Amino acid sequence: MPPLRLKRYLLTGLLTFIPLWVTWLVFKFVLGLLAGIGAPLVTGLLGTLALVAPHTAESLKMEWLTFIVALLATLMALYLLGFVANRVIGQRFLNAFDALLARIPLVQTIYGGTKKLMAVLQNKPSGVQRVVLVEFPRRGMKVVGFVTRVMIEEGSGREMAAVYIPTTPNPTGGYLEVVPLDELTPTDWTMDQAMAFIISGGAVAPDTLPASPRLPVPDPQDAAR
Repeated sequence: MPPLRLKRYLLTGLLTFIPLWVTWLVFKFVLGLLAGIGAPLVTGLLGTLALVAPHTAESLKMEWLTFIVALLATLMALYLLGFVANRVIGQRFLNAFDALLARIPLVQTIYGGTKKLMAVLQNKPSGVQRVVLVEFPRRGMKVVGFVTRVMIEEGSGREMAAVYIPTTPNPTGGYLEVVPLDELTPTDWTMDQAMAFIISGGAVAPDTLPASPRLPVPDPQDAAR
């Protein structure tokens, strides 16, 4: 086989493999997280079964089987939780649960903050675009961010936006920046489009980007004062 053809085939195979590999890493992370939630329940059930039928319990102690059962148990629990949360009784129970956690200072900080972030990202904001571009980590470089809150700066009266900047390819980690509202570049992207852009490393993106807002040019005389 000619060297050029061999090189081309290897490069084509690599470019075909990388998206599959990245997709597998993301799904492995999510599925592993879900299976880890249900793993203690499966372990407890196998321990109980071992008291009655030790040979059967021993034959079921396979890593892949435990993973699948734990994953299914977690998905079923999430489905039931969503079903109950959409009912009046379930909403009353969740409100009582929230009130209970509100009495625990550290737990309420983590739980309450995470719950508010999920609610903010699910609801469409008023008066400001949710998905924006931010100059980060320096001027001239842009990242995709999600506006979570708009505040007023004391003294100047400027509107400041709290912007969550997720990382690639795992958007569960990131940075929180407080940026003047007039320095944000609004977009017409949906949350799904922005998440696809982040997870894919920019491969899934629109053909054009919105222009940055025109910032006032500093006066050299003011800078010299």
